[in-house]
Amino acid sequence: MNRGVIWMSALLLASPASAETLGDAIAAAYESNPELAAAHARQDSLAESTEQARALARPTMSVGGDAGYDSQGYGRSASLTASADLPIWTGGRVSSAVRAANGDVAAGAEGLRDAEAAILQRVVGAYAALLYNQQAVEVARVGIERLDNQVAEARSRYGLGQATRTDVAQLEAQRSTVVANLADAEGALATAAASYRAVVGQEAAALSAVVAPPAELPASNDEARRAAAAANPLLLQQQRVVEASAARIDQARAERAPSLDLGGAYGRGGRLTNGNVQNFEAAASVGMTLRVPLLTGGLVSSHVRQAEANNRAERFQADAAEREVIRAADSAWATLKAAQGRLQADVEGLAAADVALKGVRTEYGFGLRSTIDILVADQSFRGAQLAVALARSDLLVAQAALLRAAGRLDSDAYR
Repeated sequence: MNRGVIWMSALLLASPASAETLGDAIAAAYESNPELAAAHARQDSLAESTEQARALARPTMSVGGDAGYDSQGYGRSASLTASADLPIWTGGRVSSAVRAANGDVAAGAEGLRDAEAAILQRVVGAYAALLYNQQAVEVARVGIERLDNQVAEARSRYGLGQATRTDVAQLEAQRSTVVANLADAEGALATAAASYRAVVGQEAAALSAVVAPPAELPASNDEARRAAAAANPLLLQQQRVVEASAARIDQARAERAPSLDLGGAYGRGGRLTNGNVQNFEAAASVGMTLRVPLLTGGLVSSHVRQAEANNRAERFQADAAEREVIRAADSAWATLKAAQGRLQADVEGLAAADVALKGVRTEYGFGLRSTIDILVADQSFRGAQLAVALARSDLLVAQAALLRAAGRLDSDAYR
């Protein structure tokens, strides 16, 4: 494959020294993509559920007051009361709620990882599409320049009686076809640039065609499967959901348990009668409150059965998720191997087309080849260039898909 890359670099136009790399595009998208920012904000919101669950075991305090008027001679009155409550025993309600919330947050974190991977996969796809279209435009432009030289040479030969008007017309027709191809390529380039701008968040520059294979790319199908089973975020997310649903079974069962609270209050009131203020004695109270559920009409039992059924469903979903991520890893690996094989074949075809075009042009100068031979060789060479560019683009997309399936597509994947 290294020899193929060298051939491709030599036969396609080299990237500018200041070309934008795939790593640059990923970094820009990671910093500015609004969908990714929204996913992070939703995870921040979800993370608060753990704190809310813990708050159920903490003391609370409130202050209340009232004021009124009595027309029966008591006059105006008011009171102010402060009260506090401290849960002493919740019967497992709080601990199970915290475990369920932690499971939800952990599942959300894995969902965030997959959201990041999905957006980064789109970045790679947009980069690959834009790179191909930039190269297609350049191939058409260079082809027009080459045909311009060929047309000028044919006209000179025609003037010397060494070529016919048909030879000139054939070359001019080929040039017109390539001009039309350039117009199509420029339109496709504008569309690809718009897609790139939408996902990356900035205007596209000239892209670097040299993208090193990611270091974390699995080296075999077995490695891809193992990585997917261990790190695929969708599978891990479902496993965390199973843990949260198991905690909710305990949470439902805890509704049968007694609870004990410590409470206290302090208050003071007063009355305004005939311009005089009469204060009441301050009052304070403290006590324990015990609640023991005796009969719930079957509600708690129903909640428990419902939580158990949800847990079974989530476990089945986890099994399905494991099968799916293995399938995705197998599919991505097969696609990658096909893309690598196609790129290797296309690079070899480009090398052969380059040799053929040079040979035909040399033989044409000695009168050993016809104009048709020149046209066929030139068209084959441009087709081979586009095939290599497309295969290179497909390889980038396939690599990103395998990284995502293996749970390794993140902001550091292409550094």
